[in-house]
Amino acid sequence: MNWCAVWAIYRHEMSRAVRTTLQSLVAPVITTSLYFVVFGGAIGSRIQEVEGVSYASFIVPGLIMLTVLTQSVTNAAFGIFFPKFIGSIYEYLSAPVSYLEITLGFVAAAATKSFVIGLVILVTATAFVEVRVAHPAAMVALLTMTCLVFSLFGFIIGIWAKNFEQLQLVPLLIITPLVFLGGSFYSISMLPETWQTVTLFNPVVYLISTYRWSFFGEADVNLAFSMAMIALFAAVCLAVVAWMFRTGYRLRT
Repeated sequence: MNWCAVWAIYRHEMSRAVRTTLQSLVAPVITTSLYFVVFGGAIGSRIQEVEGVSYASFIVPGLIMLTVLTQSVTNAAFGIFFPKFIGSIYEYLSAPVSYLEITLGFVAAAATKSFVIGLVILVTATAFVEVRVAHPAAMVALLTMTCLVFSLFGFIIGIWAKNFEQLQLVPLLIITPLVFLGGSFYSISMLPETWQTVTLFNPVVYLISTYRWSFFGEADVNLAFSMAMIALFAAVCLAVVAWMFRTGYRLRT
């Protein structure tokens, strides 16, 4: 493993993020505050508790996942798309660097940005509600894993996209709806039995359920099964990235 190459790619991507720090951090804080005003205030006044937890506290893990998933996909997608757009991708492909090292550099940078934003949202949430984390180590580990897995997925989107419209298509029309329908602001146990079954086909459900467990010790889906589904999704993403680099899919044209 050429760690110098990985570090060079990582540092380059992070330096680009530093230039937009204000935009990257202020926007999530404002958005999170608005969610608490609307959901925590308006809806929370009518739904007192969900599974023994106040509704305003219950939505905290879902809010973090909503932003982290979207940011992970977007950061990684834009990170690899711009070298394709300006033509510098050929410098990466011609350098003595493997596809694994290229992927690791871009994905690690995107995951780091998303992880920091996730922590910012968590801190912001404490200004509105009491946040109790039952399993702090698991919470950090799950947040890290989520950032990495969906940054990897975003990396695929960035390679696949031919233009800016396609680049924004998946986060806006697929990821955000899946997060909203994945139990971000409700427990899937509140749904009718038929819809509970349908919801299990949404991969985001397993992430949100597992992450909520790290806060409150309760999960909508069996933890072992959730981790297996997450691992399967990560394996599929790795296989797709390997295929893209091996065949040069939308990289060498």
